[in-house]
Amino acid sequence: MSVMRLQRALARAGVASRRAAEVLIEQGVVRVDGAVATLGSKVDPERQSITVRGKRVAEKPRRWIMLHKPLGVVTTAQDEEGRRTVFELVPRGAGLTYVGRLDVMTTGLLLLTTDGEAVHRLTHPKYRIERRYTALVHGRPTAELAAAVQRPVVLEGRPVVLKSVRVRPGVDGRSIVDVTLAEGRKNVVRRWAAELGLKVDRLARLSYGPIRLGELPVGKWRALLPQEERAIYRAIHLEPRSSPE
Repeated sequence: MSVMRLQRALARAGVASRRAAEVLIEQGVVRVDGAVATLGSKVDPERQSITVRGKRVAEKPRRWIMLHKPLGVVTTAQDEEGRRTVFELVPRGAGLTYVGRLDVMTTGLLLLTTDGEAVHRLTHPKYRIERRYTALVHGRPTAELAAAVQRPVVLEGRPVVLKSVRVRPGVDGRSIVDVTLAEGRKNVVRRWAAELGLKVDRLARLSYGPIRLGELPVGKWRALLPQEERAIYRAIHLEPRSSPE
């Protein structure tokens, strides 16, 4: 018997994130064994029937893929401006959710999965999952910048905690900054750089947790290897709900 909170069950089934699942429950559109569910309800997904707006919830086969997101592509399912989205670059009908949004001008590693609970943990500050980025910047001499990146930067009342940072000379007076953080606040790298008086020309995410972008070509995707999936679940202290296929 595997009893868990209802919002967690919905997330694991790929219906919605935990927060979005809570909204669905509060709206009264979720039922368990025919009865309207309430926030805080616990369920056994293997034994009980869960429906959302009358549609039976079933766990999707677990799937993990990685995408090398190109410049100008939006991390969303639909874009009001008609721009290309990441979901146009990956298999359709897979029930995938992205892990950690990349803004339209940022390239690099984007993980997608059907496991909503894993998405929650990978993006929650509690688990301090590291993300590594490389940025091409200008605005200060490289020698001066090497010292500047060591000073504390506070955003929204909280310091940006760098796990590591390295500055290298670029071309035409620009610098390359390699930075690793264990947080995912919106546009955190660009905002951190702006506080240091820098303009970001290019920004790419090279790794997320134990997963590295490697040599995957821009715009291409691949399924994660079984050992990569296992590494993710170890990082978030979660037992996978099924074995990799």
